[in-house]
Amino acid sequence: MFAKIKSLVFIDAFQLELSGPKGNCLRGVLKDDKGSICSTIEKDIAADKEQLTWTGLSELPYGRYTLELSQGEDEMKMNLVKRV
Repeated sequence: MFAKIKSLVFIDAFQLELSGPKGNCLRGVLKDDKGSICSTIEKDIAADKEQLTWTGLSELPYGRYTLELSQGEDEMKMNLVKRV
């Protein structure tokens, strides 16, 4: 695993703890429960361990989301919930 999320419930932002070789690019896609892309992010990893705050999610409706992360050939998915 190259990323951990601090909480699976968010309101307008969430934090990721990233680990892996520096110099790799992290790509994230946040999808709603229908599979529509709601937000994307790309970040070059500058250190072996780094924290990333994904902001700008306050306009999304409440509900379930899927976070898809990829770094090189590594991929992972996490289920998140946006609440009040």
